[in-house]
This record gives sequence, C-alpha cells and structure tokens, in this order.
Amino acid sequence: MSGKTEPLEPSAPHETPAPAARTGAAGRHSLLVGAGILASRIAGLVRDRVLAAYFGTGLHADVFSAGLRLPNLLQNLLGEGTLSASFIPVYSELLGRGRYDEAGRVAGAVFALLVAIAGLVSLLGIAFAPLLVTIFTPGFEGERRELMIAVTRILFPMTGVLVLSAWALGVLNSHRRFFVPYFAPVLWNAAIIGSFVLFGTRLNLDGLLIAVACGALLGGLLQLGVQLPWVLRLERRLRIGIRRNEPSFREVVKNAVPAVLGRGVVQLGGYADMLLASLLAVGAVARLRFAQTLYLLPISLFGMSVAAAALPDLARQREAHADAMRANVSAAARRVAFYVVPSFTAFVLLGDTFVAGLFETGEFGEADVAIVWMTLAAYSIGLLASTTSRVYQSAFFALRDTRTPARIAGVRVAVSVLAGLLAMLQLERISIGGVPLPGGALADWTVQGLPLGPVGLALGSALGAWVEWGVLVRRLRRRIGHVGAGGGAIARMLAAALAAAAAGHAARIPLDGVHPFVAALGVALAFGIVYFGVARWLGIAEAREAVGALRRRLRARQSTR
Repeated sequence: MSGKTEPLEPSAPHETPAPAARTGAAGRHSLLVGAGILASRIAGLVRDRVLAAYFGTGLHADVFSAGLRLPNLLQNLLGEGTLSASFIPVYSELLGRGRYDEAGRVAGAVFALLVAIAGLVSLLGIAFAPLLVTIFTPGFEGERRELMIAVTRILFPMTGVLVLSAWALGVLNSHRRFFVPYFAPVLWNAAIIGSFVLFGTRLNLDGLLIAVACGALLGGLLQLGVQLPWVLRLERRLRIGIRRNEPSFREVVKNAVPAVLGRGVVQLGGYADMLLASLLAVGAVARLRFAQTLYLLPISLFGMSVAAAALPDLARQREAHADAMRANVSAAARRVAFYVVPSFTAFVLLGDTFVAGLFETGEFGEADVAIVWMTLAAYSIGLLASTTSRVYQSAFFALRDTRTPARIAGVRVAVSVLAGLLAMLQLERISIGGVPLPGGALADWTVQGLPLGPVGLALGSALGAWVEWGVLVRRLRRRIGHVGAGGGAIARMLAAALAAAAAGHAARIPLDGVHPFVAALGVALAFGIVYFGVARWLGIAEAREAVGALRRRLRARQSTR
C-alpha cells in the first residue's frame, strides 16, 4: 500500500470506535509522552547550561556540539523516525489483531537487524573518523579538527546504542507504554552533567571534552538499560534473529527503505547546515545549537508527543472510514497548535529573557544572548509548520505510506539549504581558503560585534518547514479529505498569546535586576497564566479542557485531605 494515493474509502460506521473516545485516549497518551519528554528536555537544558558555564561558545563548545551531531546520522537514519514509519505501524497492528507470536518474531528480527547495522556503522565511523570530519566540518582546522576526530570516535558507539534504545521505544509505544521510553534520555543527560561536575575542576578543557564524551557513551548504555526490563516484561514472545521469510518483517523492511532515504535526505540537510556553520566565525556552531535547544523543545513536547501517541491507534484503525481518521488528525493538529502558537510568540517577543535565564552564565555573555535570541526567533517562524507536520506524517505512516513524507522531506531540505545559504552569505562575509565568497550585502549588521550568519541559516530552515507543511497538507487531503487546526482557532490562539506576551513584558519590570533564571521563570509564569485565561475566555476548547482537568485534580487532592 506504500506510496499509493487513492483516497481512503469509508466503511460502515459501526466498525469504528467513536472519534471522541479515541481523541480522549490519544490526549491522555500524549500527556504521558509529553511528561517524559519534558523531563528529558529539562535535563537537556540543565546539560546545556552546564556546557555554557564550562565551554561558553568557544572552540570546545563548537567541537562538542558538532561531535554530537556527526555520529547522529546513524541514530536518525535507523532510530525513532524510521521505526515510527515502518516498525510501529506493523507491530501495533499485529498486537491489535491478537497475533502475539508473530509480533514477537517481528520485534526480534528488527532488533537483530539493527544490532548488525548499528555495529557495522559504528566500527566504520571509528575507523574513518578523520575522513568524516574533513567532509562534514571542513572549517575545523588544527586543534578543533584533532579534538573533533577524538570525540567522533567515542560518540559513534554511543549512537549505535541509542539506535537500540529507539527500538525499545517502538516496542513500548506499541504496547501503549509511553512515559518510560521518553523519560529514559534523562539518564543520558545526567551522565553528561555528572561528567562535567566530576571532572570540571580536575582537567583542562581538552581533557574535560574527552571525559564528557565518554560520559555521553555511558549515558547511552543507561538509556537503553532502563527500558529493557519493561520490554521483556511486555513482549514475552520476543524471538531474536533475522527472519527473512516472515511477511510482516518483510513489510517493515520494505516500508523502512523509503523512510531511511527520507531521513537520509533530512540528515544531509542537517549536515549541510553544520558544514555551512563551520565556515562562519568561531562559536557559530555552538550558538546554532543553543538556539535549536529551545526551538526543539515545543517540537518535542507537543509535536512529537501528540504524533507519537496517535500513531499506534491510527495504525490499529487503518481500516477506519475517512471521517474518523480526518477527525482524529485535525484534533491532534489543534492540540499541537494550542501549545505551539504561544511558544512561537514567546520565543519571538520574549526570547532574550528565556535565553539569558537558561544560558547566561560563565563564558556565555550578553552578546551570546542577543545572537542566540535572534537565531531562535528566525527558527520559530517555522515552528507551527514543523510541529503540525509531525502529525500529518504520522497519518501517512498509519496508511503504510512512507514514500510520500520522504519525498516531501527532500523538497524541504533543498529549500532550507538553498535559502539558508543565500541568507547566510548576505549576513556574514565568508571566505574559503582565503578566497572570499560573493555576498555580504548585510554583513555590517552585527549584534554587539557578532555577525548574523547563524540567523540566515535559521531563516532558511523556517522557509523549508512551511514548504513541507503545505505539500503534506495538500497530499493528505487527497487521501482523507480536509484536515487542519482551522484558521479561526489559530487566530484566537494568537490573540491569547499576544495578550500573554504583553503580560510577560509587564512582569519583566519588577524583575529587573534579579537573577536571569528567576526573571525567566517569573515571565514564563505570567505568560502561561494569561494565555490559558484569555484562551478559555475566547472559547478555545483545549483551554477549557486543561483548566477543567486542573480544577478536578485540585478538588480531588482537597477531598483526600
């Protein structure tokens, strides 16, 4: 069925559970996913704050940021994104039909295949680290290059372990166990933070960088290890071994091929950004990563959580009529938009407060705050598109179509890289081997002496996100009809978010002079209270549900006292 474009035919209404019931279950599941992701993201923010304190945005921060990115090719090609497209739909449907023995064989075959591929690629990454560093970070020379090679050789095996962790996530999600696999990265972050704390005052910066990379490898092992007991408890029929003659396993592999190609294209785009950033002034790679840390927070919390929670149920209900699927997809898009619209507004209008609160410490100064905020604001222009696209991709995966999202991802990457390159060349003067590249029309625009090249790359990414969103929506509507959050709902959310931003600005006045983290916390609290209050007053259903759920919990606690 993969790649077909014929519309989904309606079936008898009694064959499909009520959309409202499924929406409620998906909402509860997305809360569990969101809770796990929130915990891991908070740990990630702590990790980056510690990183900023020790490395700032200098040479070692560049190496560590690029070092985490380079071996992630394997993780992103074979990890959660590909397994969500190929393994989870097939495995979930087998569980839903009660074919447990077959499900255990398929899970074991996928595990064995991933072990073989991840092990081989990890070994190749260690052996060819110098070549990989030359290809993907050509701007790294001298000490930066040598440190990058050493870090890459440590982190490639870590990535292989994280691929197996993504397999465990797929098994647990299919059994509707969402919190543990999304909480597990907390252990990975904790290992990195612990390495900074343990060795930060004992080693020089070069030695600390290597120690932290080793901590990341240990963290990967912990992330996988905490999930395995749950996997073995739920999947008692697991049979590890390649089973080429298993029809369901062949379907997983067949659907994985276009998914891997799509993820590969996206990764090439990400590496193109890293390659271009390596040509910019020292610190650009790290500043991009700090901006991405905040930008990816709502994508993970809301886009990924809603899409991940919806996918197993959509896969089980693949034969449902188009009306039910359309209702579920649109409801998921509205849930995502309810949280992402205020995130976009806060990042653009109040982003300097949040960047300073999280990262301004040690070697991370006011100039870094300003440039990271501007980069974050540029990324955020595409935030709503990036998050809702996750929902639409899950709908295609549930329809066993992995080719369409892969092709559209290729279009996004092409647009992002080309637009980002053009914008970057205008915002910062760049030379390769002493030969200046054409451009630099806006290079005199700086922030406290720092050039704006990273902002150009972020603007290209935002444009690519909207192109992907537009094509996904158009293709999905051909299959199941009109989908989306609705223009009226988005307008009300934006109005509530602007009112919340005004409250956030007002809150900054009495907080002037306090610790940046305390100021950011106070501004976020004022923003959130006003947003939920105004959204509820404007009649936004998601706000009423959230406020109602909070009231019920408070009443339940009071009644138990």
